[in-house]
Amino acid sequence: ASKEGVFAEPASAASMAGVIKLSQETHEFENKIIVCVITGNGLKDPDIASEYSATKLEEVNVDINTIANVLKEVIS
Repeated sequence: ASKEGVFAEPASAASMAGVIKLSQETHEFENKIIVCVITGNGLKDPDIASEYSATKLEEVNVDINTIANVLKEVIS
């Protein structure tokens, strides 16, 4: 997600993993169009996103004042 802008659910990224594996073997993809269908959003598995993200996720209460205060801290 940080390099290509694709934030996929791990299970739905199998097609992309296959292309990466083939490219590391003897398959040549230069001047070819490759389409990978990725149907699941990465937000379906937030624990994986948190584990690999350089940004620390913080859980806060679902309260408008709490959220506003956290956002103020982030912005300043």
